Amino acid sequence: MADGVKPDRGGTPSRDGRRTRWTKHRAERRAEFVEAAMRVLAEVGPEFGIEQVAVEAGVTKPVLYRHFSDKADLVEAMGERATQILLDRLIPALNSEEAPVPRIRKSIDAVLGTLEEYPNLYWVLARHGHGEEVVRADKEIIATALSALLGDYLRAFGLDSGAAEPWAYGVVGFVQNTAEWWLERRSMSRDSVTEYLTTLVWAAIDGFARQRDVVIDPNVPLEINRVIQLSHGHTVGAPSPTPETDPTGTDAEPGSGR
Repeated sequence: MADGVKPDRGGTPSRDGRRTRWTKHRAERRAEFVEAAMRVLAEVGPEFGIEQVAVEAGVTKPVLYRHFSDKADLVEAMGERATQILLDRLIPALNSEEAPVPRIRKSIDAVLGTLEEYPNLYWVLARHGHGEEVVRADKEIIATALSALLGDYLRAFGLDSGAAEPWAYGVVGFVQNTAEWWLERRSMSRDSVTEYLTTLVWAAIDGFARQRDVVIDPNVPLEINRVIQLSHGHTVGAPSPTPETDPTGTDAEPGSGR
């Protein structure tokens, strides 16, 4: 063996392994900081500061800035978490093997329940600039999925599926606008709003079907059960990692001993 040439002891796989561990570590730390930010947001409101998040997370601002370029970047990550929470609740409700009206009711309640639990998160996303794109993307995801679902049912009943897409976008906008009104006013109970919205959505479906001589029992499960094949893991992109400047290091603070 030539002088100065070291044998190959699998150095590349080792570096790859360190990089994989580092990437996983960064993702876990980002997730921890997002949860800390959501706790601060719930307590302080949409005008929360980065320093407050750092205190809640038990780190300094420089450590936080190693994972998020600025507050807008952090809010975007919070929006991705909000999408995950919403879809985890909404998709099972949409796919429940129940009669039409209970299925509609459960889906609407999933949306209202999520907003009721995370009101400040919704407002910071919808009204403070940083998260508006996340709200639009969520509407697009849900409307697209609902369009596919309605199209399947319309075809199953021998009806023109052309109505599926405008219906889907109309329903999503209708529910969101009403939910936002309710979140701001709180002039009636969540159950009441859910029931009103359920009645109106079903009335539109039932009226459309009856005009075409199709009668659907609102309280009997449909024989043909169409489901939405959708999960946040396939529809929402993973957070973009900050450039890896130290693939073998840690995000510990200088001199912290961590």
